[in-house]
Amino acid sequence: MIEIFKSFKGELKQIKKPARGSWINLISPTKKELSKISHILEMPQDVISSLKDMDEMPDMEMDENFLFIITRTPQKNSNSAKLEYSTIPLGIIILDNYLITLCFNENDVITQLKSKKIYTAKKIQTTLVMLLISARIYLKYLNDINKKLHILQGELKKTTKNKDIFGLLNIQKSLVYFSTSLKSNQFLIDRLTKTKVFTQFEHDKDLLEDTTEENKQAIEMTNIYTNIITSMTDTFSSVISNNLNTVMKLLTSITLILMLPTLVSSVYGMNIALPFQNSPHAFLITMGVSLALSIMGVIILWRKKLF
Repeated sequence: MIEIFKSFKGELKQIKKPARGSWINLISPTKKELSKISHILEMPQDVISSLKDMDEMPDMEMDENFLFIITRTPQKNSNSAKLEYSTIPLGIIILDNYLITLCFNENDVITQLKSKKIYTAKKIQTTLVMLLISARIYLKYLNDINKKLHILQGELKKTTKNKDIFGLLNIQKSLVYFSTSLKSNQFLIDRLTKTKVFTQFEHDKDLLEDTTEENKQAIEMTNIYTNIITSMTDTFSSVISNNLNTVMKLLTSITLILMLPTLVSSVYGMNIALPFQNSPHAFLITMGVSLALSIMGVIILWRKKLF
């Protein structure tokens, strides 16, 4: 899909054809759409191929004709996806006359950017706004993850279900993706801070500082939540192990108690001369002996706190 936007008096409006100072947004473009764009502007093939790789890391490449930036943006996936939160690469290409964004998935950052008041002719400023939006979406999703952690913790306290444990592991996976992407994005932001074209104007410097602060805060929150999940996992593993030990101890104690009357019954089941075999009360006597031994066994195990 190809979308073309241009700012008119501060308002973002969609136009049909690329114009000087416009923003061209490509979302999962087909070969035909890429061919159409290539007739208007020269799109390097290595740029396209790098963004098709969902594991592509943040980078910046400067050329005489363009400036190419890859950043990893947060993404909330559909309910049917294995992971609710992940990260995807977003390509930003800055040319003399155009600003191009390219992503092979629907992108939450681009969706939010469309609702912002931006000036497409100010390509560097718009790029920095995208990076700032990305950092803030990370923070928003991290807050959502924190709420889910509290819910899962409450559920796991009541009963340990596999569904809740797998939910915890999926959140941990999402945090790993967030942590890796945020740290890589921070290296990119540091490079931009040292690049003259991004620090020419005071407003751009302020945007870079805000982006740096938000991104570092997101990194810190990711580390905190990762540590919390690790602690929760260790704690629940210990609780499960302790509960299993308690059950095994109880079953072992019951087995020992049942073994005593079984022993008496086995002895009186032998075809040999036995005490009380001629007594009319032999059954009651053997049952009494079995019961007495069982009571003694319970008392001994109770004193040793095995019950």
